[in-house]
Amino acid sequence: MLCGARQQLRRRLLPALLGSRGCPAGRGEPLGNPNPLLPVAACAYGAAAGPAGAGGWYETLATSAPAHWAEAVLLGAQDATGLPWWASIIVTTTALRSAVTLPLAAYQHYILAKVENLQPEIKMIAKNLNYDIALRAKQLGWSKRLSRLTYLNNMRRIVSELYIRDNCHPFKATLLVWIQIPMWIFMSVALRNFSLGITDSEGGFSIREQFSTGGVLWFPDLTLLDSTWILPISVGMLNLLIVEIFALQKLEMSRFHKYVTHFARGISVLIIPIAATVPSSIALYWFCSSFLGLLQNLLLRSPGFRQLCHIPQTRSQSDTPYKDLFAAFYAKFFLRK
Repeated sequence: MLCGARQQLRRRLLPALLGSRGCPAGRGEPLGNPNPLLPVAACAYGAAAGPAGAGGWYETLATSAPAHWAEAVLLGAQDATGLPWWASIIVTTTALRSAVTLPLAAYQHYILAKVENLQPEIKMIAKNLNYDIALRAKQLGWSKRLSRLTYLNNMRRIVSELYIRDNCHPFKATLLVWIQIPMWIFMSVALRNFSLGITDSEGGFSIREQFSTGGVLWFPDLTLLDSTWILPISVGMLNLLIVEIFALQKLEMSRFHKYVTHFARGISVLIIPIAATVPSSIALYWFCSSFLGLLQNLLLRSPGFRQLCHIPQTRSQSDTPYKDLFAAFYAKFFLRK
């Protein structure tokens, strides 16, 4: 059934891999009403600019090589498993989360644990350096401004040397974000292309026609919106739960972390109406990704799993993380006066 679709996809993918910027055949027709995804976090979809050849930014994104790679991954998974599309989307999402984001998340926790374990040494160095500079400033008659600049410059150099010594620069902890967000974007774009029939086969059933019968339960047609709002609300609630779990991990939050947490809560709520404006295939992918993200967050709190990943033990790490999390959650939301 998908033979023609895969042949068509390969013909489109090859020029993209070679750097061709030409539009594939059949893309000069108007797409009608695509129900595009609206902006959220790092990913934003605007309305398609009339004809597909209008050269808009979304057109560039939808025809980019990473989008074609995501389409190839989805088609390959569906072809290998023979599952209906709703199950294939779940399996593909689970495989990507397990093979890509989970190892990166474990590495992120590894780096952050080493940085946390450096803090007592950094505080001791800062205390001694502050004393030495104060003594030196008194001897040489330095101004407060000069003393402060000298302290900051030396402290910055010493901390950088400590990060190099322990190979744990905090920037390495952001690797997960630089991989996960683009993957989420292009998987969403690929599913949208399938749902709108932008990637089609030349014979037999088109991929869009397969999506129209590839759903399950209350969303049998993956090309349509979820009129019940079950998937959009579930996506928002899962994301909100992840944010709250992260907030409960921080005993004392700085003002910056509080602002970031409030912003993440707002995004979690905002994504509900956004998820209601996209095809069910995308909403299903977002739901699976968020659900697996929640499980990943809980798994990385397990002392046994952290030990398996060689994540250093820290002072803030608990031997009973799930019991502590439940107690903190109950105290925050059910014992408030």
